[in-house]
Amino acid sequence: MRIYVETLISADIDQVWRTTQDLALHQRWDLRFGRITPLPSGHMRYSTLGISGTAVATGNRDGPGGTRTSALRFGSTHPLSPIRSGSGYWRYLPTPNGLRFLTLYDYRPRVLPGRLMWWATAWSFDRLRLWLETGLTPERALLRALAEVAVRGAAVAAAGLALPLWAALTVLAAAVLWPPLPGTPAARRCLRHRPTAEHRRATENRTTENRTTENRVAAEDRAAAEHRPTTQQRPTTEQRPDSEHRPASEHRSRLEAPCPRSSSAHSAPASTASTPSSSAASASGSTPGRPASAPA
Repeated sequence: MRIYVETLISADIDQVWRTTQDLALHQRWDLRFGRITPLPSGHMRYSTLGISGTAVATGNRDGPGGTRTSALRFGSTHPLSPIRSGSGYWRYLPTPNGLRFLTLYDYRPRVLPGRLMWWATAWSFDRLRLWLETGLTPERALLRALAEVAVRGAAVAAAGLALPLWAALTVLAAAVLWPPLPGTPAARRCLRHRPTAEHRRATENRTTENRTTENRVAAEDRAAAEHRPTTQQRPTTEQRPDSEHRPASEHRSRLEAPCPRSSSAHSAPASTASTPSSSAASASGSTPGRPASAPA
């Protein structure tokens, strides 16, 4: 089974690293472990409600941009242990908005459901965040959480005794769905799945750069087109030659060369070559007839 939890902490990476790597500090905020003690072999022993297991750090690594990673293996042979064995890592990723603190681990469960394991991990992460951001100690954060649960439970019990069934159910739904107070740890404030933006950040940056370049080139093309000489532009309605605005019949008459005819030859067919008689007729000022039709 795989568990992923991520939170954003407004704290320095060294502070988060020390609070999570120091065993005495780790056991204060992590709900999954009641006590963590180092062993002479380099391993560590963790115990919760009398159920113990062992863990060993498999290595730490510093990455680009100030990132850090801490890997771990753990397991327990106790028959009541919720986890048989597993391995995972913690990752510390500085960002302009804060430190992304996340964990990803796989484990073989015994009796503990995966959803409950995720809730315990996420609740602990938010408890750590409150400690580093506001100074609220993990012990006081636990007391606040218990007090809030008690108040909600009392409200539901009172509603069930004094109100009708539908009103009591409404109070129950509000008690379950209403977000916890800002000073109370809440698992719902953490991410349950790896954000897709982490996988697409590099491609999105490249896409943004490409789009910026494309927009700049397009803007330059538009600016060049607006300042182009008039002879290179397609003539607008006001700039088009007069021939394009003349009536269609007049424009057609200019394209179709009429064959002048003499006034005496009304039925003679038009000829492509000018005849002496037609030239004489034109010279004498006779009116040309209708243009000849195209040959079939």
